[in-house]
Amino acid sequence: MEKYEIACDGKRRALLKGVGMLTAAAGITLPFSVRATDTKSISTDMPSEDKIVWSMCSVNCGSRCALRMHVKQDELYWVETDNTGTDQYGQHQVRACLRGRSIRRRMNHPDRLNYPMKRVGKRGEGKFKRITWEEALDTIADNLKRIVKDYGNEAVYINYCSGIVGGNITRSSAYASSVARLMNCYGGFLNQYGTYSTAQIARAMPFTYGSNIGNSTSDIVNSKLVVYFGNNPAETRMSGGGITYLLQQARERSNAKLIVIDPRYTDTAAGREDEWIPIRPGTDAALVSAIAYVLISENLVDQPFLDQYCVGYDEKTLPAGAPENGHYKAYILGQGEDGLAKTPEWAAQITGIPADKIIKLAREIGSVKPCCISQGWGPQRQSNGELSARAIAMLPILTGNVGINGGNSGARESTYTITIKRFPVLENPVKTKIPVFMWTDAIARGTEMTAVKDGIQGKEKLDVPIKFLWNYAGNTIINQHSDINKTHEILQDDSKCEMIVVIENFMTASARYADILLPDLMTTEQEDIIPNDYAGNMGYLIFGQPTTSPKFERRPIYHILSDVAKRLGDDVYDKFTEGKTQEQWLQQLYSEMRGLDADLPEYDDLKAMGIFKKKDPKGHLVAYKEFRDDPDANPLKTPSGKIEIYSSQLAELAAAWDLKSDEVIHPLPIYHPGFNGYGDPKSNEFPLQMVGFHYKSRTHSSYGNIDVLESACPQEAWINPIDAAQRNIQNGDLVRIFNEIGETRIEAKVTPRIIPGVVGMGQGAWHRANMWSDKIDHNGCINVLTTQRPSPLAKGNPQHSNLVQIEKV
Repeated sequence: MEKYEIACDGKRRALLKGVGMLTAAAGITLPFSVRATDTKSISTDMPSEDKIVWSMCSVNCGSRCALRMHVKQDELYWVETDNTGTDQYGQHQVRACLRGRSIRRRMNHPDRLNYPMKRVGKRGEGKFKRITWEEALDTIADNLKRIVKDYGNEAVYINYCSGIVGGNITRSSAYASSVARLMNCYGGFLNQYGTYSTAQIARAMPFTYGSNIGNSTSDIVNSKLVVYFGNNPAETRMSGGGITYLLQQARERSNAKLIVIDPRYTDTAAGREDEWIPIRPGTDAALVSAIAYVLISENLVDQPFLDQYCVGYDEKTLPAGAPENGHYKAYILGQGEDGLAKTPEWAAQITGIPADKIIKLAREIGSVKPCCISQGWGPQRQSNGELSARAIAMLPILTGNVGINGGNSGARESTYTITIKRFPVLENPVKTKIPVFMWTDAIARGTEMTAVKDGIQGKEKLDVPIKFLWNYAGNTIINQHSDINKTHEILQDDSKCEMIVVIENFMTASARYADILLPDLMTTEQEDIIPNDYAGNMGYLIFGQPTTSPKFERRPIYHILSDVAKRLGDDVYDKFTEGKTQEQWLQQLYSEMRGLDADLPEYDDLKAMGIFKKKDPKGHLVAYKEFRDDPDANPLKTPSGKIEIYSSQLAELAAAWDLKSDEVIHPLPIYHPGFNGYGDPKSNEFPLQMVGFHYKSRTHSSYGNIDVLESACPQEAWINPIDAAQRNIQNGDLVRIFNEIGETRIEAKVTPRIIPGVVGMGQGAWHRANMWSDKIDHNGCINVLTTQRPSPLAKGNPQHSNLVQIEKV
């Protein structure tokens, strides 16, 4: 074993010597010795390095982080992050979090896929046989040709995949990936709309604003009050663009008060907040309605703004065809169809928030300006999420905080993005779209799916079910899709979906369902240029280089698909590649980018720099500022060109669509509990609401197999001490969490950081169950408990609307 000498001052020397004594007593030899020094720092003599390679972490976390990879003899042995810039926001270092910094363990993981394989057992058993690349590619191409010939291109589907959503040529988003380009060169594929993250808010907000954007986070420097509904950037966007760091700096500059409304005391609060207001999941619209009642009753609304910029607030602006007293003001004051005044006392019974606290919050929102109202994507990921999203947007609308610095639209924060040209995927000849969440329905009952019942777009009904499934860099076949047990049963019958191709790095829960399984290179092992995602008002480009040469028989996605294209015909191959290598594509795309932005450095200079940063030349992104400045010259993309509080389009959909009694589409942003929410009759048997949350040790399921991350942030079920005491559960006890859908077993975290009646669990844990016996998960995978029943309007996943019971094992 090589020994390294650590030089340090007295206190650190004593600490390290103590560690040495403890490890020696245990029979462990440490690879360092200690000597005295007068310095205040620790320095280590690391192995002499051959080179430092700039790369990136580009998983789906809302950040994009630069990595500096130390490589010796074609092996990565040490990872640093961005070291350019300062600690001042706007010139700051784009620092990776604990996940990105553990990339060495991911790249060098002993469980990485190394060779092409084909399934030899039942789907999901994980039984595979190694085959050659030629056999794998021939099998894919032959089956693709057969299925397109027999069923048409509508039978081919690219599954929702977000493992490399930050890539460019390596991007995995289904409709924007290189797989989409291949299929568009071969007649197209069944398209999708929505995402697992944002289906409800992305579908609902355009009915109000014509789009779904918010002010950049950096604009909080201009705010005096910040109210977060379920927005938790400290855990969902904890690095990269530095949103959490920015939030802290901005509030110090503006002295803005921060109020966090969330069922869980999140890390975004964690001492940064001025007030935490716990709320029952799925009841945000009830809280907003009661706040609106106070604002209207106490004349705190911005009536001139409502009159000039909005449709449907009161009788004056109610559109033609709307019923009498069908406006928002009537709904709030109890003069509408339900005749129920939305008082703070009414909302207190629903939300669990005392009436006096609701009144105080309403008065603050109504009297402090500019006020930034922002919602995360948790409140909309409910069975009534479309209503919640539009309801939260009512607070900035009522108070006139839309289109101004320091305000917001009520959406989640947006960002300045540096100039980027994406790898072109061409136009999809197939115009039919399904809701992204309903792909298992499109396998099991595809020809039964219709526009008015299932949200099919582009035609009245599906003509064929899904027969061929591409899955590149995604774990949504099983792990991230709802009701895992039901999905397992659907995929077992390979006469339904006849071919599943998975391109992956690891044998994930989803990879076990592949018919052909191909080993992909990671983004850190190939060349790509990617932009920032959410980063306030400082954009950046990262030029990633191959850290090491390809190992075993792993191949990059562009090479894999080029070889498939070749087997589909010379015309397909020529159209897909245009005669270019991956490097040549990047050179062309970057040349186009420099034509749009003269500030960008030369190609070779960017390659050497690794990262290039640029501030937003406009200062901050302010959503709908042009509309606010001149609504006639800059109308919104709504039918009226204005903010539509009452949506005639939604009224038409509500009348035409086939909906169940607990599924509501409404022209106004009303409150409805939805299904599997608070007050559902099922709560008699399953009395606890369960929510998932993004977890620091994983990005969804990415990094879910890294041991040090799992040790730092073990998977636990958060339960309030009151609920735990009623069930004789102590902190650390093994518990079973179950409902009519499935069961998982995991340790309990007894904590007052979650409200009574609610259980929380980090989403994305890798599913571990014997699917041929009891199907009980033993790793805290939340999707053994979630339903495949979609939300009413977006047909999105309501993965935070769950009712469960917990018992000590």
